[in-house]
Amino acid sequence: MPLTKLQFRPGVNRETTSYTNEGGWFDCDKIRFRFGTPEKIGGWQKTSGTSYLGTTRALHPFVALDGTRFLGLGTNLKYYVDEGGAFNDITPIRSTTSAGDVVFAATNGSSTITITDAAHGALAGDFVTFSGAASLGGTITAAVLNQEYEIVSVTSSSVYTITARTVSTISEITVSGALVFTAVVANGSDSGNGGGSIIGTYQVNIGLDTTVTGTGWGAGTWGRGTWGSSASLLVSGSTLRIWTHDNLGEDLLINVRDAGIFYWDKSTRSAPFLPAQSLSSLSSDATTPTIAKQVLVSDVDRHVIVFGCDAQDNIGVQDPLLIRFSDQGQPLIWESLATNTAGDLSLGSGSEIITAVETKQQIMVWTDSSLHAMQFIGPPFTFGITQVAENITIASPMSAVAVDDNIFWMGVQDFYVYSGQVQKLPCSVRSYVFNDFNASQSEKVCGGVNSSFSEVWWFYPSSSSAENNRYVVYNYQEKVWYYGVLSRTAWLDRGINTNPISASTDNYLYLQDFGLDDGSTSPASAVTSYIESSQMDIGDGDSFVFLQRLIPDITFSDSTAESPSANFTLETRNYPGAAYTNSTTNPVVRSATVPVEQFTNVVNVRLRGRSFALKVESVDTGVGWRLGSPRVDLRQDGRR
Repeated sequence: MPLTKLQFRPGVNRETTSYTNEGGWFDCDKIRFRFGTPEKIGGWQKTSGTSYLGTTRALHPFVALDGTRFLGLGTNLKYYVDEGGAFNDITPIRSTTSAGDVVFAATNGSSTITITDAAHGALAGDFVTFSGAASLGGTITAAVLNQEYEIVSVTSSSVYTITARTVSTISEITVSGALVFTAVVANGSDSGNGGGSIIGTYQVNIGLDTTVTGTGWGAGTWGRGTWGSSASLLVSGSTLRIWTHDNLGEDLLINVRDAGIFYWDKSTRSAPFLPAQSLSSLSSDATTPTIAKQVLVSDVDRHVIVFGCDAQDNIGVQDPLLIRFSDQGQPLIWESLATNTAGDLSLGSGSEIITAVETKQQIMVWTDSSLHAMQFIGPPFTFGITQVAENITIASPMSAVAVDDNIFWMGVQDFYVYSGQVQKLPCSVRSYVFNDFNASQSEKVCGGVNSSFSEVWWFYPSSSSAENNRYVVYNYQEKVWYYGVLSRTAWLDRGINTNPISASTDNYLYLQDFGLDDGSTSPASAVTSYIESSQMDIGDGDSFVFLQRLIPDITFSDSTAESPSANFTLETRNYPGAAYTNSTTNPVVRSATVPVEQFTNVVNVRLRGRSFALKVESVDTGVGWRLGSPRVDLRQDGRR
């Protein structure tokens, strides 16, 4: 019998049954499509050996005037500026006590230190730095007390505890997102002491790394309980911590979602980096906003824009649909006057602003039910805004990404694109994604672009996970979809870097598409990748197929292993709903690269069934592969 060439449609399709999708791909992990054929994705490598505290959900690159490259990253515990692989803590300060307001107490035989500070406003897990303390005596020296601590427990509004430790910085004892330190046990008791010069400096309250149902704007059931009654919009530390940030020149603007707006001056970059400061504390303008959902700097006209903020005549009270912008190029001037370009806009659709994304032409603004286009129009109105779509959804503040003048985003049950008008993206894996999706943690969905391969990636939590553990990819050049398993919480396209950068759940940053292997371990481990076809048959499947040979077609041109290989599996079944009754797996191994690439010529098999499928998989380090058009030797083998 003549050989049959196996040519499959590009992309993975899970919207039909495997049997209906004959001639297509049905399952995959850690592959991509290029020029219509599947290949293994690249590996990843840590940007440095240093970890950070908390879960990162925001990354922002910027370059100083002297050419220094910085990377801002916000976690649920801290905000850092990465310079050369060193994570510099610039977390804003919430409050600083007066000298003597803080009092220490130690108990003999215990490492627990009790602190009394009236109306401290701290949460368990917050960070506080003490200075000016005197020794409590014995092992609890002044040096032990005068350092940064994580608050262990909060007893009351005026009392909390820490665990005394050896003298070290927080960064020195940070290991994979946790604090690992040596406790100091008091060898004597001392109550209400530490000296009259103690100052406590509190960082902003930490946020959650997991969404808790029942917190945030509009939580609860409509018309039930306290809905509609007067209540605080948010409680510190009760919502998923999401940072937004943008640079104005070489300086950085930072916002804690539904909380403060801060400014970091690059000139304060020293050892150590100084914390970001509240925007309102730097400004003499009493109308400077103090709370917002997002901050953004418009690239062309250099206005600082805040979304879901407080009005200039009602500072401190958040309006979730209000947009305000500063005077042009002036982040400290917000009062709207005839002599400047500061002003505001209010949206009339939806209940809150979810996110805003800037394109080359305009700024797109999402509420929980609509999409708006915001454009610079110049004085006297400065900006205009137009609603471009309604009855749409968006999964999270991080799910929308811009590609040139197009914006792609993940909704609650669909994928969308805006290219002058909003359209639902036809998606061949839609049911696969949303039927295995943890909707309660949808705020964690993060999107990112891998422009080198014309891809938009979305990381999301599956139904069995509280954290992002899967991804789905849309290749906007080839208009195909594929997916896989990978834990990432933030993503940044290559931009000023040579590779995309991602944040992982292990509290490290990674260079993506770097090498071929998983660099989260030392030595690096293999990245297992595979792709599996749908079922194929002869005719309408009424006859059995007898498979005798497989002629592989594959290239290992990117591999670094001496003899890279991939496993080719052929499997057969008798009915679409039956299990695979027969299968055989054989390695295809490269034997030479010159004068041409050479690998296993033929794989002999003996399989029989009404339909068959092909799976290609690699499980070793140093292996890169791209599939061509394999051929099989098959013949009709009767109906029984």
